[in-house]
Amino acid sequence: MNLRRVPGSASANSMEEISHAATEREILDEVSFQERIARERRRTERSSRPFLLMLLDRGNRNSKDPSGQVLKDMVEALSVSIRATDVIGWYWENSVIGVVFTEVAAEEGRSSLSTMIPRVSEILRDTLDMQLFSQIGISFHVYPQCANQGSQESMGNAMLYPDLLRPEQRHRHLQLVKRGIDILGSSAALLVLTPVFILTALMVKLSSKGPVIYRQWRLGQFGQPFELLKFRSMRVDSDPNVHREFMKNVIAGKHDGKCPDSKEPVYKMTNDRRITPIGRIMRKSSMDELPQFFNVLKGEMSLVGPRPPLLYEYQEYRLWHRRRVLEARPGITGLWQVQGRSRVSFDDMVRLDLRYLRTWSLWLDLWIMLKTPRAVLGDDAF
Repeated sequence: MNLRRVPGSASANSMEEISHAATEREILDEVSFQERIARERRRTERSSRPFLLMLLDRGNRNSKDPSGQVLKDMVEALSVSIRATDVIGWYWENSVIGVVFTEVAAEEGRSSLSTMIPRVSEILRDTLDMQLFSQIGISFHVYPQCANQGSQESMGNAMLYPDLLRPEQRHRHLQLVKRGIDILGSSAALLVLTPVFILTALMVKLSSKGPVIYRQWRLGQFGQPFELLKFRSMRVDSDPNVHREFMKNVIAGKHDGKCPDSKEPVYKMTNDRRITPIGRIMRKSSMDELPQFFNVLKGEMSLVGPRPPLLYEYQEYRLWHRRRVLEARPGITGLWQVQGRSRVSFDDMVRLDLRYLRTWSLWLDLWIMLKTPRAVLGDDAF
């Protein structure tokens, strides 16, 4: 939103106060400020106390400001408008200034919105001409967002993840290589496995009524919804609430994990009557997952990454669980699939996904892809 003109003017003494405050306060560079935002996200996961990110955008980045006076005035305005414990820095270097209000209570966040805008607006009005003043905009972003609102922003506001959106140059190159591998790998799989696709499609079509391909909305990185493709393994009249209640208990740690046919704990639905006989075979061999190579080719998924959750699963997540969704593009296979699969609790599955995010490399992706066939043939379905 754009700042509004606020009646009143600042005195000469107050302007001297602005300059002094701006001189005294440290302004973090872009990399340092983005790292600070990442640390605050982790701090919030531990303390459950949210933080507020305020961004001050000069608007038209192409306008002439050779001396940088506009940006300097923006920094000075912020310097006397925030608490001494808050952190100010460049969200985007020489373009967007950000402030992190640390450990803000929910009611304090609303109070900050009602007092911060008029104060910053008044100071900017008195230091900039009206044309430049009208171009300045302020936006506020609270972490964590409420997962039950159902909007995309409530699932993952990308503005709170600048460290992930703009990785370092070396990491960016590796991500491009990873995407190239995804394109080549999924294209090769779709070509080589064409006979398997045809055979599986015939099995599904002849075994039960309904479409061959099952489309299901899942959440990708930053909660971006997409249609995940699978060969249909259930009857068309299946009740989704059965799985919803099961996953609610698993995520909450209330599922005992016991299965009559296994001595080890199993954290997946067993003897699910909704699954067709052919569907059981497909799930056992993971053949039902094959259409997801189309999702990889489209860029909605990767060959390797955390599995994409359903919306109702995400709504049951604790705050630290959400990182497995927000911080990486989902994948067909991952560290959990080759090391844990249905034999580990949900918390341990998330820990494996987070370990993958921390230690990611192209070699780790290759290792996981090489381990996947053995995991599929030697264990239960994904």
